[in-house]
Amino acid sequence: MNLSELTTLRVGGPAPQLTTVTTRDQLIQFCSEHPLSPGYDPVLFIAGGSNLLISDDGFAGPVCLIRTQGITETPGENEHARVRAQAGVTWDEFVKHTVDSGLSGLEALSGIPGSVGATPVQNVGAYGAEVAELICSVTLFDRVEGEVRECAPDELEFGYRTSLLKTSAAQLGQPRYIVLDVEFELERAGESAPVRYGQLAAALGVEIGESAPLAEVREAVVRLRASKGMVLNPEDHDTWSAGSFFTNPILPANPGPGDPRVPEGAPTYPVRNPTTGEVDETVVKTSAAWLIDHAGFDKGFALNDRASLSTKHTLALTNRGQARAQDIVELARHIRDGVARTYGITMHPEPNFVGCQI
Repeated sequence: MNLSELTTLRVGGPAPQLTTVTTRDQLIQFCSEHPLSPGYDPVLFIAGGSNLLISDDGFAGPVCLIRTQGITETPGENEHARVRAQAGVTWDEFVKHTVDSGLSGLEALSGIPGSVGATPVQNVGAYGAEVAELICSVTLFDRVEGEVRECAPDELEFGYRTSLLKTSAAQLGQPRYIVLDVEFELERAGESAPVRYGQLAAALGVEIGESAPLAEVREAVVRLRASKGMVLNPEDHDTWSAGSFFTNPILPANPGPGDPRVPEGAPTYPVRNPTTGEVDETVVKTSAAWLIDHAGFDKGFALNDRASLSTKHTLALTNRGQARAQDIVELARHIRDGVARTYGITMHPEPNFVGCQI
């Protein structure tokens, strides 16, 4: 099988050693048989494939396709409930399940491609919400120690689009911790969590900080994401992407000599601690999409006819139908370097690169 069939960018070469796991026990067994230790081949783990850019050469070692399923709910305190989903559950199906169950908290994260197991790795977020705010437990398999661990949020070192799971994988060149399941604490309410994002508030006709019916918030989020090509559609090449390709840069709030600065006119946003909600006054976040656009890269910008920026949203790099991984890499490098030349800000890619780099 070609890995292009398993990623939303639809690029990636062959995988001669592919194993599909459909139960938690099978996933644990696979991890046990492929520890992170000397003498064992590197392993590639794939679930939703929405955050991967895989080389045209593919992956020669063992590949684990995570398709574990199951959602359970237990009562919590004060009109709250704890909902646990296995790693292979499709994220948007899980969000829909919580909304249909009258559980508030995840509705602003509707329409995001990928699996439940990937969300704590990236601390997935959108429209002012992040999973770190609602996760109460993550069960992991530690490939170094060869054991199952249950971790509380404060053990996972959540940050903006990062976590211990992501940073440890970058340090080791392989994921140490494999997510088995994730448990969220959600409120049983007909209304959404307070809306934090201006564009979403406008779409709902409410003020920032107000709530709206859960189903209406979910529908509005999906509409907004679809208008930007951020909801998967096999007929729309703008959705053949890894979502937002670059993370929003976090810069010093009071830059010193030689520090990168927020360009005049660029939007800024507070940077909050994902678990406490406290604002970090020393830094500020700006918009990668604004930087790309104002550095001269319009919607649809391309170096060839195989890969381009989305025609709907400058933050997504897309496969126009015949792209190879190298086409995406070259386009990403060109845009990153152009923004760096124009503004002195180095943007960092959000997808995980397998066998290639920019």
